[in-house]
Amino acid sequence: QLHLVESGGGLVQPGGSLRLSCAASESTFRYHAIGWFRQAPGKEREAASCINASGDHTFHAHFVKGRFTISREKATNTVYLQMNNLQPEDTAKYVCAAGNFGPDMRPEEYQFWGQGVQVTVSS
Repeated sequence: QLHLVESGGGLVQPGGSLRLSCAASESTFRYHAIGWFRQAPGKEREAASCINASGDHTFHAHFVKGRFTISREKATNTVYLQMNNLQPEDTAKYVCAAGNFGPDMRPEEYQFWGQGVQVTVSS
């Protein structure tokens, strides 16, 4: 069992940046691939970025367009999603998830999910 906790969401102006964190206290976190997903009101959930357990393979959705970076820090059991040049269409609830295999952009490959944080991009 993994208990994932996200942080770092908030309100930012267009063109601004945020860094989201996904952390867990369980040591087994380090053996899981981590994905960041987002869901805006009235829209389906979509994968943004994911990273494998060792941190050397990542995938990003087409809409990321080089703006997001996903990384993991083993010492603190944390995965980060650095988001730059945010736009209003990035407004959504962002949720991290952990899976036994990956990296994978399919939500069905993830077994553990956090509660999510809200990211709002508005002037």
